[in-house]
Amino acid sequence: MKIRVPATSANLGPGFDCLGLALAFYNDVVIKPSNSLLIDVVGEGSDRENIKRDNTFVKIFYEIYEELVSKKDNFAFTFINNIPFSRGLGSSSSVIVGAIASAYHLAKVKIDKQSILDRALKYENHPDNIAPATFGGFVVSIVNGNRVIKIKKELPNNINSVVVIPNEPISTKVSRTLLPKSFIMKDMVFNLSHSSFLSSAFMSENWDLLKYAAKDKIHEDKRMSLMPELFDVRRVAQENGALMSTLSGSGSTFFNLTYKQNSKRLCEALKSSFGNFKVLELEFDNNGFVIFDE
Repeated sequence: MKIRVPATSANLGPGFDCLGLALAFYNDVVIKPSNSLLIDVVGEGSDRENIKRDNTFVKIFYEIYEELVSKKDNFAFTFINNIPFSRGLGSSSSVIVGAIASAYHLAKVKIDKQSILDRALKYENHPDNIAPATFGGFVVSIVNGNRVIKIKKELPNNINSVVVIPNEPISTKVSRTLLPKSFIMKDMVFNLSHSSFLSSAFMSENWDLLKYAAKDKIHEDKRMSLMPELFDVRRVAQENGALMSTLSGSGSTFFNLTYKQNSKRLCEALKSSFGNFKVLELEFDNNGFVIFDE
């Protein structure tokens, strides 16, 4: 079998830990029966031996597979990684969702996507990345007990994303230590109103309103202070046709949404200004993970 899982961008400014969307940028994993456990990595992480020695996907896969079939079969895993690590593009969510879905598929146990998403909460306790990795599109999510309650909106083909990926990561764990333990009321009201307005703009496809909605007073600037060049990325993007420009997850990637006819111009402007960063023009993914039998 092969499973393909999309990259994701979460928070989207004010939607801390609850808003996310899926990008047409993928990690693939090919899994075949084998006489012994084999792990091969192509692309991102291929130079890191620890990924073969201590592979999170394989750990989660076997934890669930053995629970379902009560035995440990050997498989050969080939990871074809495009999503960079620790850059705010949901690489860990792609691993979690992919491992769970693959284990059920190879155990020949039927499970729906909602149940896979709910199981993923055990490994990632907020749904902003795992929900779009599972379902695709733009997803608004809350957690109710052990279940994710979500609303999905498919994204049309008249908008694109342009992502700016710095060479250096920002650790989610480290960046969260920069956030205060309490917030003043007016900042919380600001984020609640802007997150609600942003969700409404997405649902109604009122893209020109995103420039008002995609503002944050909780986390973005504090995290961006770890890499001050990101303030310039946001400024250049907004000056060159970005409808919204937000830190992707905890960073270091910056996510920009624009009309499709403007995306090449925006992409070129960002490449010209930030030659040491990777800039990708990406469509959106509306499917979430997909499994292919090989």
